[in-house]
Amino acid sequence: MKTSSPPPRRASSDPRITAGVIALAAISLLIGGAFAGLLFEGAHDFSGAWAAFDPYLLRVVRFTLWQAALSTLLSVGPALFVARALSRHPRFLGRAFILQLFAVPLALPAIVAALGILALYGRAGYFAGVFTGIGGGSWPGIYGLPGILVAHVFFNLPLATRLFLEALQTIPADQWRLSSQLGMGARPAFRLIEWPTLRAALPGVAGLVFMLCITSFTIVLTLGGGPAATTLEVGIYQALRFDFDPARAVTLTLLQIALTFVVVLALTRLGANVVGDTNLPVAPRRYLSVNGTETLLNVVLIVLALLFVVGPMAATVMAGLGADLGRLAGEVAVRQATLTSAVLAFLSALLSVTLSLALTMARRALALNHRSGAKAMLEHAADTGAGFVLVVPPIVVGAGWFLLLRHVGDVFAIAPVMVVAVNAVMAMPFALRAVRPAYDAASERHERLCAQLGIAGWNRLMLVDWPSLRRPLATAFAFAMALSLGDLGVIALFGSDSVQTLPYLLLARMGSYRTQDAAGLALLLGLVCLALIVAAHWLGREKNRDA
Repeated sequence: MKTSSPPPRRASSDPRITAGVIALAAISLLIGGAFAGLLFEGAHDFSGAWAAFDPYLLRVVRFTLWQAALSTLLSVGPALFVARALSRHPRFLGRAFILQLFAVPLALPAIVAALGILALYGRAGYFAGVFTGIGGGSWPGIYGLPGILVAHVFFNLPLATRLFLEALQTIPADQWRLSSQLGMGARPAFRLIEWPTLRAALPGVAGLVFMLCITSFTIVLTLGGGPAATTLEVGIYQALRFDFDPARAVTLTLLQIALTFVVVLALTRLGANVVGDTNLPVAPRRYLSVNGTETLLNVVLIVLALLFVVGPMAATVMAGLGADLGRLAGEVAVRQATLTSAVLAFLSALLSVTLSLALTMARRALALNHRSGAKAMLEHAADTGAGFVLVVPPIVVGAGWFLLLRHVGDVFAIAPVMVVAVNAVMAMPFALRAVRPAYDAASERHERLCAQLGIAGWNRLMLVDWPSLRRPLATAFAFAMALSLGDLGVIALFGSDSVQTLPYLLLARMGSYRTQDAAGLALLLGLVCLALIVAAHWLGREKNRDA
């Protein structure tokens, strides 16, 4: 007797869609609350917000764009040649290790890198004597625009190199084989084969680096050195925590949102990788011979780039080991800040993974139902909802809620909630990249069977999806926890003597000129974040291997 399969589950009754709606509502509440605070404050003091458009504001906007443009040029330009050098030599001893080192800056908190740069190039840094001898006078240090540029290049040169290298590795092997058969030299091969690929990737990579630089808060705060080197995000922080000028903070915040929106829109048009993640495949075989002169130049390029990236990391380790780590470990403030950071980072990562999984499941359920109208809009929202947070940097969300909550009660009492919520949402684009492919693949295998057996909700998640999602969720959790541990944007606004994280305490020790303590805290924070990122990458590799 022929039996018919059960009818498909209605989209409206699918618990995955309900979970996705709740996740979207939570994100909307966080972002919408920030906008409500900004709009309420702007309407309350419209004349003050309008009066904030003064020469100082124009100077801040000009410096924000100028430092981002210079940082992009200094990062992307050399990255083109370093990526080409690595691509021309796909197999040599230490190549994989160099690429791994180039991924380390992505794992380091910005304040840790800033400490390393100061330890290397600062007034009392390891190279201070060299710069003093070259300049013929005392070395003033690297604060201001030079320090900002060095820090941005430290972070973005390796990122741009990996992105360009990823683009070069998409060139079909047939093209290299044909160029070898035709006896094509290095210059024609670059002009006809490599440059078209690099030129296509250039706008997206440059746009991504530019966006990272205009939303850079911690680097400018620690290395800016004064009003002459202030960006919009640092101006927001100063307007709220030092000047307490809410009207100016509203104006700066709205300008920052508008600027970020334009850049993210351009990145979307260019198809850029807006989360800065790169997965480099195994290098294909090259059929193009490289002569001795070009090999020497490529070696020099790779070594210089490697020294530039390794220098601040080595300086951070050396300066940290020079601190009294035993005394630091015994301080009540350090232990309390470490515990606070760990708890907040754990909760933030847990919330980020939960929201990401809910959006992933809802998007998949809606896509399978092929609905139009409201369901199609909901599917689009579930697909792009997390990406919207890229338009609103953490300091902007924090500023909006700071302005909103100050009319209700003590804004500093809500610090833990704000740190957890904002950091969780800001880590979602990274978490989604780890969770979504695994869930879609598991759904492709099990969706029909689950519908026939009536398995849904919690039972499906634990019995069917969990084996496939265990490692991707662990990867997303480790990455989100590392990002939350090293974040300074939200806690800089809401932090106080009663609520301190390690980055906040590190900044306070720097501000009180306790550089040895700051170096020791930077070493501790950097090692923990690096360990989490290594764990995330290891779990990701194991996931791919199992697949």
